[in-house]
Amino acid sequence: MSNGDTNLGRMLATLEVKRRPGSYAYVHFSIRPADTDEAEAIIEEAEGTTLVVPLEIARIRGWPVVLEAAWLTLQVHSSLEAIGLTAAVSGALAAGGIPCNLLAGAFHDHLLVPVAAADRAIAALTSLRSRG
Repeated sequence: MSNGDTNLGRMLATLEVKRRPGSYAYVHFSIRPADTDEAEAIIEEAEGTTLVVPLEIARIRGWPVVLEAAWLTLQVHSSLEAIGLTAAVSGALAAGGIPCNLLAGAFHDHLLVPVAAADRAIAALTSLRSRG
């Protein structure tokens, strides 16, 4: 497995953003549910378990939706040791008044933003290319 890019200028210059189809839901449980097969992400905390699942799954199961989100993936293979990418991304979104929740995978960073702000978020993120 490649370690990914650590050069911030190169990552920003080539940054593409892809939106996953559909909407996603953050759902929280004080005790982790037995069936989490459909979860796209699972975060365990002292206060309980947060799942990110397709919105329709949360609705079908009657799970408590904390946030309805669009899932954006940064199409740059960033290293988990890269410095500055998260700050650049969160800064661009903050400047646009767009809330963001970030999940990092081994190959890409994933951002969950309110559905209504998805297009603005993509525009703010792709504007970072001019700074790269």
